[in-house]
Amino acid sequence: MSNEHPRAWRVTESTYVIDTPHLRLRKDTIILPSGERVEDYYVRETRGFAIIFALTRDERVILTREYRHGYGAYLLGLPGGQIDEDEAPPDCARRELAEETGYTGDPPELIGSYITAPVNSDGEFYVYLIRNARRTLEQSFDSTEDIAVELVPRERLRAMIRDGSIRISTHVLAIYAALDHLGLLSE
Repeated sequence: MSNEHPRAWRVTESTYVIDTPHLRLRKDTIILPSGERVEDYYVRETRGFAIIFALTRDERVILTREYRHGYGAYLLGLPGGQIDEDEAPPDCARRELAEETGYTGDPPELIGSYITAPVNSDGEFYVYLIRNARRTLEQSFDSTEDIAVELVPRERLRAMIRDGSIRISTHVLAIYAALDHLGLLSE
């Protein structure tokens, strides 16, 4: 993160108001390029997360259905999770796929990295493709996880986005990025 642009905001003070394993929230005092001082500008800090587009040998995509407390519902999406301290993003992708689904596969291929909500977060996420995924392990959940695995033919994904079956914005982006990476989107 850089403030090199001449019109960048200048942070004069920062304090952490929440610092837990689930949320780290920073309160900044900033000076705008106009000279105006803004108190209490909140930024959610994160180490980022990985989303995995895992493709089985028979061209099915591994989806997860799990409760998302912020939204208050069970939602369908791709496997993924937060990057642990001192963990590289591809290692996170490999670990999260194994823990959430019990599947392993070829080494993760980076499709791209994307910024989540730059107005009030420093979050970045990484989308990985893991080919030849196969069930080799038992699922191993964090205390807040209870995940059902669903295998879906790759061809159904766009219809599932259109009909609202898959609605998590970062996962929708990840699916389209993966399909494009695989050459499956027409120009």
